[in-house]
Amino acid sequence: MRILVAPDKFKGSMSAFQAAQAIEIGWSEAIPGASFDRACLADGGEGTVDVFSSWGGAEVRRAEVRDALGRALSAEYVWIPGERLAVIEMSAASGLAQIPESERDILQSTTFGTGQLILDAMALRPSTIAVGLGGSATNDGGAGLASAIGWRFQDRVGLAVEPTPWNLCGIARIVPPATRAPVKIIALSDVVNPLLGARGCSRVYGPQKGATDEEVVMLESRLEHFADVCERTFGTSHRDTPGAGAAGGTGFGLLTFCGAEIVPGFDWIAERLGLEGRVAACDLVITGEGSIDAQTLEGKGPGALAALAKKHGKPCIAFAGRAEKAAAEIFSRCVSIGDPAIGLAENLARGAESLRAAASRTAHSFSS
Repeated sequence: MRILVAPDKFKGSMSAFQAAQAIEIGWSEAIPGASFDRACLADGGEGTVDVFSSWGGAEVRRAEVRDALGRALSAEYVWIPGERLAVIEMSAASGLAQIPESERDILQSTTFGTGQLILDAMALRPSTIAVGLGGSATNDGGAGLASAIGWRFQDRVGLAVEPTPWNLCGIARIVPPATRAPVKIIALSDVVNPLLGARGCSRVYGPQKGATDEEVVMLESRLEHFADVCERTFGTSHRDTPGAGAAGGTGFGLLTFCGAEIVPGFDWIAERLGLEGRVAACDLVITGEGSIDAQTLEGKGPGALAALAKKHGKPCIAFAGRAEKAAAEIFSRCVSIGDPAIGLAENLARGAESLRAAASRTAHSFSS
């Protein structure tokens, strides 16, 4: 039996790579002769760099950047020399997970560190930079990112404006960098939200990053002003482009200042992994993630993999820390590894052990 093991991360517990290892160990305990093909999943958020770091010839590089609140931080990205490709995940520099909950301040958080990662990668003279948009602490429309790569923002009398979300309303003029590197930038995102409005980043994602109702209104008005200035400067607007609202408007910033292309993160990664061909070649697909829920149904990660398995007539088993019934039904079998008798913290700490045991039990029942 050939098994494709392709989990996403179990957030707060295991990386996709660690989850794949646990599944393979547990399954092999029950069925020693099983043959595995491993393909870790990501959709552009946390874990994207991990997917590419194990590729042949890939180099994990480290850059000194600022976190979302401007503090020093060392962040990793992947460089694949043979393809002249750099893969960055903005969560490594501008991520919500980098900021303790008690210190979060969405009106002062910026994407400057993500711009520093892009700038560091540009020094390698890449042909393409892929930027994963996910897990951000920011809502600055990508203004901080633009500032890091050389764009300058000024007020009505020509004084510099630091492009924090709070200050966006003071920007009246945008000055381009002296030189611009000819590099293709691909933004990886699995959301299609526009910049503004009821489905925009401030209203939909701002509260998830700690914004109060009052702050959401301020964020929206400041982004609208920023979008107006960008439209006057460039003669066009990306405010309504699907995905412009990704990562607090970082999609908008990459479109506006970098001429980026926004693509579905899972699809781009799956194509590079040759995932559909590997599904077709296996007998069983095993996947999983921390939470099987409504987002899974939207075709992200394990959900998209389940659709591929169904297309090719392959059974698909999913493991999850927790699983909502409606989402679980898209899999041939969905197995929860969480123990309701213990708390969340202990479940997270025992994640790999619980996943291995669940895989072993499932393999026994699958083969009987």
